[in-house]
Amino acid sequence: LGYSEVQLVQKMIDGVNTLWTEDKKYQKQYFGDFPFIASQHSLVAKHVTKEKWDALKNITTKTSGFTLAKAMACAVTFNNQHCGIYAGDWDSYKDFAPVFDPLIQEYHGISASSKHSSDMDVCKIRGNIAEDVPVHSCRIRVGRSIDGFGLSPGITKSQRVGVEKLMVEAVKSFPKDLAGSYYPLTGMNETVRQQLVDDHFLFVSGDRNLTVAGMERDWPEGRGIFHNEKKTFLIWVNEEDQLRIISMQMGGDVRGVFERLAKGIKAVGDSVKKESGKDFCLDAKYGYIHSCPTNLGTGMRASVHVDLPGWTKHSVDELKARCEELHLQPRGTRGESGGQTGFTYDISNKHRLGY
Repeated sequence: LGYSEVQLVQKMIDGVNTLWTEDKKYQKQYFGDFPFIASQHSLVAKHVTKEKWDALKNITTKTSGFTLAKAMACAVTFNNQHCGIYAGDWDSYKDFAPVFDPLIQEYHGISASSKHSSDMDVCKIRGNIAEDVPVHSCRIRVGRSIDGFGLSPGITKSQRVGVEKLMVEAVKSFPKDLAGSYYPLTGMNETVRQQLVDDHFLFVSGDRNLTVAGMERDWPEGRGIFHNEKKTFLIWVNEEDQLRIISMQMGGDVRGVFERLAKGIKAVGDSVKKESGKDFCLDAKYGYIHSCPTNLGTGMRASVHVDLPGWTKHSVDELKARCEELHLQPRGTRGESGGQTGFTYDISNKHRLGY
């Protein structure tokens, strides 16, 4: 009687494959070589027009051989992107400026004439988290990129290894309170790996966005983690950015965490300069260069884990709205996509650049 289950499934499989083959022909007919952008409501869909594509599609950056097609791969592949674009090197922001400039200006709320200024002087911070605020821990991180090397989406294998070698040398000259050990992901033994997992320090492969963006090529070579003896100062090497420099500790002494961060950034920068003669990528307009344009400027995320039982009982939605008014970003303590449990929140600065 009719078709069997296997036959029906087979028809669906064959039919979908046929439809996609035909769809690609229609794409070529109607779009030419202009890629279909799956994230139709993304900033990429708005700012990568066919005219811009035709003008920029054949440009290859000098530092890492990056292209506009590689930059916008996530927006083309996924239908859930808000921004949807990454830079493969500092050149990308310059060579593909007709796309990046208006996109960055819209995302960060800045004008075409805006210029970023950096200030890491802890003496200018007024006060601290009050002693009665139930803060569990504080963490501040920044990203940094070394000039002359590609950013994670475009960095070549030899450049990635070069960044790691610079950091292996850099950590040897840290002052006593920052001194510690570097743990390369390549060849990491199980005892070390498990300890880093237990400390919530280890970054791992498998993120779909990072994979499609090109950031997990040659995994795990050229990647690693440094932390000081007290586990209050960390550096991630060659994850989403060349360097993620992190200061953290239990309690709510944000000033102290920021002061250590500033000291650590200077120690890294001075050592890299001494070893290679290179500086961090610092753009007059966009500040510190990162692979994701949403992190441009300070590249900083300062956060605390804090209990807010009153707000939780009152209204989580109203808490989110209040945080928006205060230029803050609330998350669950499981991270950006981990959801919210209980009444403990991760509260951080919302902006990186602009406003």
